[in-house]
Amino acid sequence: MSGVHTHLDHGRADRRLLGVALALILAVLVGEVVVGLLARSLALLADAGHMLTDAAALALAVFASWAASLPARGRFTFGYARTEILAALANGVTLAVIAVWILIEARLRLADPPDVDATLVLFVAAGGILVNGLVLAVLARARRESLNVRGAYLHVATDMAAFAGTLVAAGLILVTGWDRFDPLASLFVAALMLAGAWSLIRESGRIFLEGAPTSAPPEDVGRAIAANAGVVETHDLHVWTVTSGFPALSAHVLVEPGADCHRIRLELEQMLRDRFGLEHTTLQVEHVGVESGLALRTFSR
Repeated sequence: MSGVHTHLDHGRADRRLLGVALALILAVLVGEVVVGLLARSLALLADAGHMLTDAAALALAVFASWAASLPARGRFTFGYARTEILAALANGVTLAVIAVWILIEARLRLADPPDVDATLVLFVAAGGILVNGLVLAVLARARRESLNVRGAYLHVATDMAAFAGTLVAAGLILVTGWDRFDPLASLFVAALMLAGAWSLIRESGRIFLEGAPTSAPPEDVGRAIAANAGVVETHDLHVWTVTSGFPALSAHVLVEPGADCHRIRLELEQMLRDRFGLEHTTLQVEHVGVESGLALRTFSR
């Protein structure tokens, strides 16, 4: 139970940090939309759109972190831990949709660029870099193994890089007078958003499809169990991820006649915890000769 309490404590700390980050992002978002409209800057409005997803990502992350802390009840025997993964998936999809819109708009503005108030854009972009740097410093203190927190962090990190691109574009416009640097910068923003979206969708999809964590490849886990002293074979091995930082395993283990099933189970649990980070394990340990049913995957010495 200590691991559960530690997870809950981390969740509370994450929510506080995400709340602070959300307040900072909202303050910058309002200012950026106003200035972007006045300056007629697509790059700045693209950043504002990205920051809107940042704000939504942070708000959703706060809610998901709270929902994940609710106790298991009724038919939800693992609780609501995967709410965080749903939030990460939603953030990834939203990021991709906004990136596509920016690509379409940038294409139009490359063909017919409007006048851009580059001086105003320059100052706002510099302010955005400062604020996003502060937000990243706050989020860096949260758990990075949480896909929910990583999704929020990724939104802000790409937004900071987008501000840097906007800053460079504004400087180039001031020097050259070529307004197409603004939509070119927005293309850079869109590329960052698509990369971030793909990362979130891929990781959340792996968890929803019950994929094993990278730290515990099933083949390696199966061979490690079979190599333990007294074990003859293991089968019906399943390794999956309930939510970020919560991998789980179940397996049927056959041991030598006369072997101490309880001792071997404890040894296997310790090995799986130390070597593969698997703390939630369900091991059915029996002597050879006990009817075990259909074996989906078998590992033997």
